[in-house]
Formats: sequence, C-alpha cells, structure tokens
Amino acid sequence: MTSITTAGTVRPQRNIPADIARSWLLVNAMKTELFDQSAVSRADAIILDIEDAVDPSQKDAARAHVVEWLSGGGNAWVRINDATSPFWADDLAGLRGTPGLLGVMLAKTESADQVTESFHRMDGKTPVIPLVESAVGIEEANNIAKAQGAFRLAFGSGDFRRDTGMSATPEAMAYPRAKLVVASRVGNLPGPIDGPTVGTNHPILREQTGITVTMGMTGKLCLAIDQTHVINEVISPTPSDVAWAADFMADFEANGRVIRDGSDLPRLGRAEKIMKLAVAFGVQPAL
Repeated sequence: MTSITTAGTVRPQRNIPADIARSWLLVNAMKTELFDQSAVSRADAIILDIEDAVDPSQKDAARAHVVEWLSGGGNAWVRINDATSPFWADDLAGLRGTPGLLGVMLAKTESADQVTESFHRMDGKTPVIPLVESAVGIEEANNIAKAQGAFRLAFGSGDFRRDTGMSATPEAMAYPRAKLVVASRVGNLPGPIDGPTVGTNHPILREQTGITVTMGMTGKLCLAIDQTHVINEVISPTPSDVAWAADFMADFEANGRVIRDGSDLPRLGRAEKIMKLAVAFGVQPAL
C-alpha cells in the first residue's frame, strides 16, 4: 500500500502496528533530505526529532519542517521537547491537528502528569510515548505507564547514564531495563522500546539488540537507516521459534485444546504470541 504526496513522491504505508514495532528510527528534523529516505527504509516507525538533535536557535525551523512534511503526505512520530523546557508548549500547539502525525515521544519524562498534560494539550487522542531518561523517571515508571495517554515506554539510555554515572554494560543497565518492562506490564502497555546503539558496528548492534530481547523489551531506537534491518531481524521470532509454535498449536488443536499439565498454559501463551508476531513480520517457519 502506498500514498502519493503533493510533490508526487510515492511513500509506502507501514503495516507494522506501533504496539509491536521493532525499529524506531530517529531522524534529525533539520536534515529534511533524510525524511523521504527514512520513509522508504525498513524502519517499522520513524521519529522526527525536534529535541536533542536540534539547537535551541533552530527549534521553530525544525518544527516547521516537520509540519510541512507531515502535511505533504508523510507519516511519523515526533520527539518533542520535555515538559520543563520553554519549547514544550510550542511543540504541542504547533503539531496539534497536523495530518500524518502518528503520535509524540515526550523527552525526559519524569511524571505521569507530564504525560497526561501533553496528551490533553494535543487533542486527547494523539498517543504519547514517554521517553524515560533519568533516575527520577525510572523510579516513577509505574505511574508514568499508567498515565492517561501513555502508549508505550521508551528508554533514553544515554541521558540515563549521564544522569546516574552508570556504565553501558548489560549488568549496569539491567535494573532500568527491567524496571521499564515491569512498569509496562503494570500499566498494561506493550513491551518498552530500548535505547539506541551508537556506532556502525553491526555485530555489536546485533549483540546489544539480543540483550534488548533477553530483558523483555520489544523495540529499539536506532540512529541510522542501516541499523533497521539488524534490529528487525533480531527482535523478530526466529524461523525455528515459529516452527515450534506451529507444531505446538497443531498438537494442541489435535488434542481438543485440552490442558494436560501445568506447562501447557505458559507454552500456549508463548506459541500464540510467536504466531501473531510471525504473521505481522512475515516470518516463515523453518523446514
């Protein structure tokens, strides 16, 4: 499925629902030449960034670039400035009602009230992804996840490390990641989105995305188009996983969907989840 912009550019419509989107591509809103490139990339979701990527003197220009592109047929999320900044209110007012706006990512979220206020200032319909980037935000994660308008949590790992002085090792980052996963479950939200991997080394990206999956997170921010296919592959169920799920479901159905022992319900839940993702991501079972 495609859409045609007013300029005649053909853009594919993404068919991966945002609640299970794997790769979330951050795009500097001042680099307008990347907008269309990102739109035809393999990213499950695009986030046009008018926060950290943009100098304070260019905030108005960046916001205008975003509104123009979205109004011309583009579809994307937008990372807006945090609720304590002088740009937050202007971001919400400027983006309100913009065609093609899928939702906003609220930078440096530290309270449920910040999420709810952003949600209502938009239109009470536009979903908000709270980006948790500080010790305060992590400790408030349960409340943030239950806030009205919260759609899915995300981890601002770089700013979190800067705030706390913690290292980037899996051991050091285990607590904040686990906190966001548990908070998402408490708030009945989809699995959270992990922070990005800096650099162009794909083996490192693959390893770090594997940690994302191990921790129970189901998406990952990315900083470059060429990271998207690695993230998508690692976060998707493997063909062998799909084969196991298909075999289990066939056996379960053949036995009249009768629960035989205490392991059946957990395995049924896992199999159903794998099959749902396999269909959404187009993963075929291993032969």
